[in-house]
Amino acid sequence: MNIEQLIKENVVKAIQAIYNTAVEADNVQINSTPKNFEGNYSVVVFPYLKLSGKGPEDTGRAIGEYLKEHCDEVVDFNVVKGFCNLHISDVFWRRFLKSLTLDSNYGMGKPNGQTVVVEYSSPNTNKPLHLGHIRNNLLGYAAAEILKAAGYNVKKVQIINDRGIHICKSMLAWQLFGNGETPESSGIKGDHLVGKYYVLFEQKFQEEYKIWQKSEAANALLTEWLGKEKDIAKVKKELEKKQKDNPEFIINDAAYAAYFFKEVYKNTYFNAYSELGIEAKTMLQKWEAGDADTVALWTMMNQWVYDGFAITYKNLGVDFDKLYFESQTYLSGKQLVEENLNSTNQIFFKKEDGSVWIDLTDVKLDEKVVLRNDGTSMYITQDMGTAQLRYQDFNMDRMVYVVGNEQEYHFKVLFEILHRLGHTYAKKCYHLSYGMVELPEGKMKSREGTVVDADDLIVELVNDVKEASEERSTLEGLPDEEKTSIWRNVALGALKFYILKVEPKKGMVFDPKQSIDLQGHTGPYIQNAYVRTQSVQRAFAQKQIVTEGVDYSEYQLQGIERELLLQMQQFPASIQKAAEGYNPGEIANYLYDLGKTFHQFWNIVKILDEIDMPASAFRLDLSKAVAMVLKSAGKLLGMEMPARM
Repeated sequence: MNIEQLIKENVVKAIQAIYNTAVEADNVQINSTPKNFEGNYSVVVFPYLKLSGKGPEDTGRAIGEYLKEHCDEVVDFNVVKGFCNLHISDVFWRRFLKSLTLDSNYGMGKPNGQTVVVEYSSPNTNKPLHLGHIRNNLLGYAAAEILKAAGYNVKKVQIINDRGIHICKSMLAWQLFGNGETPESSGIKGDHLVGKYYVLFEQKFQEEYKIWQKSEAANALLTEWLGKEKDIAKVKKELEKKQKDNPEFIINDAAYAAYFFKEVYKNTYFNAYSELGIEAKTMLQKWEAGDADTVALWTMMNQWVYDGFAITYKNLGVDFDKLYFESQTYLSGKQLVEENLNSTNQIFFKKEDGSVWIDLTDVKLDEKVVLRNDGTSMYITQDMGTAQLRYQDFNMDRMVYVVGNEQEYHFKVLFEILHRLGHTYAKKCYHLSYGMVELPEGKMKSREGTVVDADDLIVELVNDVKEASEERSTLEGLPDEEKTSIWRNVALGALKFYILKVEPKKGMVFDPKQSIDLQGHTGPYIQNAYVRTQSVQRAFAQKQIVTEGVDYSEYQLQGIERELLLQMQQFPASIQKAAEGYNPGEIANYLYDLGKTFHQFWNIVKILDEIDMPASAFRLDLSKAVAMVLKSAGKLLGMEMPARM
């Protein structure tokens, strides 16, 4: 029962009857009436001023009078400037509530026949998942669930980056310093153990690098660089900016030397001179050549990581329909390029050095290399091949990539290449770009071991919720297992809501303590609204108050009750809007608004102690309906709604 569509159809009839002009229902503009005005829905009348030849007030009154006379659901109206504010009848709202309590699938769209592939997570197998990965996973999972609810056939996938020099760094460090340590022997979760050796590699490399920086060769290179006036002028500006942000920072010879060795020469040293760097590169070459011992080590350590990831994914409540591995797909893109070079629809070209490129300057994307001169593929090439494999697997209509905003240019290039290769879905590919997550104390760095691991963060949040719950003594008497489950659901609900309420493109600061606040713009605040809906139902049952069969067809609604029903009426539209924008924040904010209104309802009206049985029965049904919508909306974000907390 969609009141918005009903209003649009009746506005169409009004325009035809009053002005003898046909308009499309989809072009009729209606909004929820702002809270500072009276009414439930507002019809925007500006588009009809030319038809009426009158001002917005007269035009609005003409339309409002027609609707009041011919549309049973509209019982009154008022006009404010160019808006005709409609009052919807209590008969409609009571009927809507009855239908809502009987529809467990309320809000879900009908299947639209379109398939969408959503790629998210896509981690490297050299470290555990951290806070940044949490945002990626939660965004991807929620976007996929929202698209499902909007009627799409959704496939959740990830590409696991399980090859490359970064993987070999962890492998080499374990080989040199691990002494055979395993997850079983150490009691360390597999991905954490591998991440430990990734950090250890960086530490050992830095030790080696610092010793080399004192050598004559290093001093000669530094002296040569300091003589490049243009380069030094640019560096000076960067150092001055750093000094402005941190007055204690001193610009001197040591500052320039530190900049050179960290920002200018580090990669060159690693690739050309570092003993550890050369060993890591040699290991990568052995892996690519299929050396049995190297592949065995790679297989063993990657499995440790996969096992660790599986636990984290389960704890986060996210899942996948298919996994792709870079080690299996990286050659597919190379093959695609080589096939195109020999086709009549050639979009790639070779340069004199043998490297292969594509010219995208006509769309302001520059030239892009897709194969190096030694024949090895680039990341963009791998993504091209993986996209083709996914099309073969799912024949999708569109594809969504959940990847940080530092890769925006990469995806513009990828989508343009896919389009030029003739893929019909290319124009419907979407980069769900998101900003970085920081902690109140600042940025995180994987190689330096200063990240917040996803597992550790979940444990910390659960402990914080447990401590707060025990202080309130709200769960006394419940079995320990049930209390543990509640604490976990509240902690994860806090994490998910706090992450997802922020528009994806914005960077954000995650504050663990703030996220579990019962009174703020938080998950626990919403979960507490659900808890209240359950406590009402338990109280009715305990007092053996029977409302089934009570007739509330004549009950006159209060304003706060109409507001709740209006918000629930808008749930299907909120799902569609969130799906269209790939923005879980729409659902998060919808949840908050509905939860906030129910808390207000809870404080304004009597439910259990209401002596008027029709009012009591209506409010109980209203509480049940709110519970159902809160639970459904929360599920789209992966949030559980506990019955107690």
